[in-house]
Amino acid sequence: MREAIAQYVEREEKREAFRQDAIQAWDEYQKTGLHLTLEEADAWLAKLEAGEDAEPPKCHV
Repeated sequence: MREAIAQYVEREEKREAFRQDAIQAWDEYQKTGLHLTLEEADAWLAKLEAGEDAEPPKCHV
């Protein structure tokens, strides 16, 4: 029972941290307007998946 509770608490803490990161990212976007398109992010991730040492694309308005 203790292990199940510990796993639940850990999972909920991670979920809350993810939520807070998303809120912070949204606030930053609203302040700056900086972003990547889906295509830019997808191309970068494809390079990483292929084993290339690719720098992330630059954010833009």
